[in-house]
Amino acid sequence: MTQHSRDTPQFYLTAPSPCPYLPGKEERKVFTHLVGDRAPGLNDLLTHGGFRRSQSIAYRPACETCRACVSVRVVVNDFVPGRSLRRIAQRNSDVSGEMRAAVPSSEQYSIFRAYLDERHRDGGMADMTVLDYAMMVEDSHVETRMVEYRLQPEETSGRHTGQLIAVALTDLLSDGLSMVYSFFDPDYEARSLGSLMILDHIARAKQMGLPYVYLGYWVRGSRKMDYKSRFLPQERLMSQGWIRAET
Repeated sequence: MTQHSRDTPQFYLTAPSPCPYLPGKEERKVFTHLVGDRAPGLNDLLTHGGFRRSQSIAYRPACETCRACVSVRVVVNDFVPGRSLRRIAQRNSDVSGEMRAAVPSSEQYSIFRAYLDERHRDGGMADMTVLDYAMMVEDSHVETRMVEYRLQPEETSGRHTGQLIAVALTDLLSDGLSMVYSFFDPDYEARSLGSLMILDHIARAKQMGLPYVYLGYWVRGSRKMDYKSRFLPQERLMSQGWIRAET
């Protein structure tokens, strides 16, 4: 019988299920567990190989006939926002972000629940309770942070902190920031808060001396994923490795 070291990750393959990005397609994923002292280093290594983290699981697509999901990371030091992204930053000049410990709150969950109900009511996360949300935030064996985005309080309001309108769950890697999951108050959809959070992470990574911001998967032809292609230059993980893309 083959003996496996406890320090050697074991990989598993999921059963086929409907693809959430391309109609008529099925997806499969390969995954492993991120637990114990080895988790931070393994998460770094697997992220470089196109994996993503969800709680204590690292996964990547392993579809038999499709390679549409492409891992992308923004090249921080070379990034220059285009006109539309500059307008988004200007439109949100009254929003400030703060990186905090990965601790869930009822304030966060209220926005998370509204976000799911508005944009992903038929998705796999639609039934997540407040306890499920807490697990999503806390079940991490790697260095994880929350970035909270708030409207700056008006002097006449008497509030010490502004209204929370967006949140990003983010991993700190050896070479970058990995945006694990982000969400926002749907009442503020016109502010393009998803793009604002990416812009803020690029600025944070630059300040921290980190070369990349990992955005997860980009799928050409998927409206859900199209926005990621706007953050250039970026590197895309292809069969020959990370390839720089300017357009």
